[in-house]
Amino acid sequence: MDSPDRVFDGGDLDCGSGLILLIRENMLAVPWGGVLEMRSREPSVAGDLPPWCRMAGHVYLGHAQGEGCTRYFLRRGMADGTGLAEARQLEDDKQKARQYEWRLRVRHTGHLRSKVYCRNFGWELGQPASFEEKDAHPCAVEALLGALGGALASGYATECARIGLDMDDIELTVRGKLANILAHMGLEEGDPSFSAIEVKCYASTLDDEALARAAWERAIARSPVAATLAKALDLTFKFAVV
Repeated sequence: MDSPDRVFDGGDLDCGSGLILLIRENMLAVPWGGVLEMRSREPSVAGDLPPWCRMAGHVYLGHAQGEGCTRYFLRRGMADGTGLAEARQLEDDKQKARQYEWRLRVRHTGHLRSKVYCRNFGWELGQPASFEEKDAHPCAVEALLGALGGALASGYATECARIGLDMDDIELTVRGKLANILAHMGLEEGDPSFSAIEVKCYASTLDDEALARAAWERAIARSPVAATLAKALDLTFKFAVV
């Protein structure tokens, strides 16, 4: 197999979560007939990539096992050889991504419970906030904090993979406080919003701490959940290598 003209790491992304955009962007830097190597840790890419190559006019050359990843090889192929069609398709894909709207349906199911439906998923939520030690379902406050933590954990893992940082484990703690829980409960007037949220990331790695911290900061900057909350409240972040 020919040596690749360009190599990039797709991390844990699958073809439906932005990987195709990255492939198109990197393919534009490959000469006509050249080879792009894409490294991935997402198992579903193995089945999705070959048919996408056929539809996009590229040649799927196969894959090989790499160190902690699968290496995929694609030969660039365009009918006109100029790359104009590929560039136009990339811009079309970017425009569709900019206009994408997430849609959910939520149905009250009785006794302070609701069910959320999104794509092929469904999950139960309990009351908006709860002091109980045990409940059948998470409350809405916990769901918001969980969404923030989950977005940052996955985003950080992806950032580490892109730059080749070896992470043994990533764990986050998320703590939130309401300005006035009694206002939420209707016991008094006041502000029921979050007053502060703190997120602390514990990264288990033997790699360079400065690089690990920089990847964490990029994950924060690229998170839509974190960026939105940061505009509304005191959102602080801490980081530790363990």
